[in-house]
Amino acid sequence: MEKKQQQLHSSWKNYSNGGFPIPLIGCAIVVAVLLLSMASPASSCTEQEKDSLLEFHAGLLQDGGLAASWKRNITDCCVWDGVTCSADGAVTDVSLASKGLEGQISPSLGNLAGLLRLNLSHNSLSGGLPLELVSSSSIIALDVSFNRLKEDMQEVPSLTSVRPLQVLNISSNLFTGRFPSSTTWMAMSNLVTLNASNNSFTGQIPSHFCTGSPSLAVVALCYNQFTGGIPPGLGNCSMLRVLKAGHNNLSGTLPNELLDASSLEHLSLPDNGLNGMINDAQIVKLRNLATLDLGGNNFSGKIPDSIGQLKRLEELRLDHNNMSGKLPSALSNCTNLITVDLKSNHFDGEHTKVNFSSLLDLRTLDLLYNKFTGTIPESIYSCTKLAALRISGNNFFGVVLLELLTGKRPVTVMATSKELVPWVLQMRSQGKQTEVLDPTLRGTGYEEQMLKVLETACKCVDHDQFRRHVIMEVVSCLASTDADLQK
Repeated sequence: MEKKQQQLHSSWKNYSNGGFPIPLIGCAIVVAVLLLSMASPASSCTEQEKDSLLEFHAGLLQDGGLAASWKRNITDCCVWDGVTCSADGAVTDVSLASKGLEGQISPSLGNLAGLLRLNLSHNSLSGGLPLELVSSSSIIALDVSFNRLKEDMQEVPSLTSVRPLQVLNISSNLFTGRFPSSTTWMAMSNLVTLNASNNSFTGQIPSHFCTGSPSLAVVALCYNQFTGGIPPGLGNCSMLRVLKAGHNNLSGTLPNELLDASSLEHLSLPDNGLNGMINDAQIVKLRNLATLDLGGNNFSGKIPDSIGQLKRLEELRLDHNNMSGKLPSALSNCTNLITVDLKSNHFDGEHTKVNFSSLLDLRTLDLLYNKFTGTIPESIYSCTKLAALRISGNNFFGVVLLELLTGKRPVTVMATSKELVPWVLQMRSQGKQTEVLDPTLRGTGYEEQMLKVLETACKCVDHDQFRRHVIMEVVSCLASTDADLQK
């Protein structure tokens, strides 16, 4: 069954056109490497390399036009489509992404002793992933994403020496079964990026990732069928920057040990069965966090005050949980916030403590279906980049009616900086209610009805909750006004 395709993390974009990320090195070396790659190799590839490539080609049902150049009578396979060689003629890169390939991947590619990068992504390849590729003694980057590969991932034998593999992308396939155990990860101690998202892996997430692969920086396991808890051992991944394990069947609490991974920039665990509270003392350790996505779980409790110490936070998603309490004023300190999604929780209280005017980059604020009360925070109108605001399904009152009647925004009354609510209440106390009405609405013959609605709006913004109109009183008033208009 097709799953929702996931956008890969930016770490993967570096090789979207067939190349893979390489370490930053001196400019002189980079120039030298480029010149060498542009030059014709001093010698052609070996017969063994040619045989290995042709054996792979023979296993294809659809070759995407490779047959035009992949011929035995073209003696130098370094000039074959998608093949790159080093200066001495060794095959180093095979890049056949989006070629329309069908068939199975031959283990013969593992015989290419100088192969560094293999990219077969975005094809229709089927069958299993040969162990010879994963355990290759030369490959540093292997991308077979967006194919139809299936079966279980094979274990690397326990006595296998450390492999050079740094990037493994097997996402968006049909892999099933349990994830490889500790012996595999011990042989992959150089692994930096692992993307196994959008498959059908089952069982628990391995707890040995970082014991075997201490350099892991990106782990993407979303859209699988993993069960059990989040392994506390992931907290030992001192280099971990991205952890995506959303849309699985994970349960249990968020382990405190995970929050020891202080290098984390992206923590995404949505749509699981996780529960418990967000630890106030532990979350503060993630000072590099830019994305926190815990939506669609069973988390409870309040948003911790220490959230304000996450100064790099750009995206906060806690929607569809059982969280409650008031929004902490410290949220105002997260000045890089772009998205705040808190819908479908039990948050309550007013927003007077949160100064939204400090969140100048805020583009999305979703407070739908909570228990918020009071007026819509007037500081929200200082968020000039705000493109999406959802506040229905709460107990907000007053300000919306006043905006409609006066035609003014809450913080831009006339040429002064006076706020809307105090200005209306002052004019009302002076018997100047008619003057606050939008000039375009005056003289229409409905002033009496508009003043009646204005009176209701003023009662809605009363700071005394016992005098404040409840929603049924507002509905009753508006209904009676409508009846007057129908006469």
